[in-house]
Amino acid sequence: MIEGKIVYFPREGAANTDHVLRIARARADELGINTILVASTEGTTALKAAEVFRDKKVVAISHHVGYREPNAFEWSTDNMKRFHEMGGDLLTTSHAFFGLSRAVKQKWNTYVFEEMVTNTLRLFGEGMKVVCEIAMMAADAGFARTDEDVICIAGTGRGADTAVVLRPVNLCNFFDLRIKEILCKPHF
Repeated sequence: MIEGKIVYFPREGAANTDHVLRIARARADELGINTILVASTEGTTALKAAEVFRDKKVVAISHHVGYREPNAFEWSTDNMKRFHEMGGDLLTTSHAFFGLSRAVKQKWNTYVFEEMVTNTLRLFGEGMKVVCEIAMMAADAGFARTDEDVICIAGTGRGADTAVVLRPVNLCNFFDLRIKEILCKPHF
């Protein structure tokens, strides 16, 4: 039997970021996990994670170019430079759960399979959907191994409010994804 501790935050959002990183750091050290995946829209959370996990592999997964508006990337040049100088890796690619599904939804205002999956994961909070998504994106890009556990950090809107230990899989193996531990999340 394994007993664990889950921290529940009274609210979602960026106010929890420092707590999430502290909790994730402690558990990464306990388990000997060296790969940290963090969702980061503009780079702020990634920079904080790179500082906290300076001796580990930190991979920030961002929105793809054009996510908010055509040809625009949400990270500033300064944030990219600082993150890379801190030893971080930045992955910018299409969302694992949306790809063509988003195009179908926007064009014909209908939902497809991926929307059902994401909305089911959101029952546990937005961050839980995102940690699953970025783990597959990182595995598909070769930034995370599928035979090693990682700490995955995400949030609701900006900042971080969710952290888990999980075993990444490639997108084509989605149903083999395993969330091994929930470290913290908002309490709804």
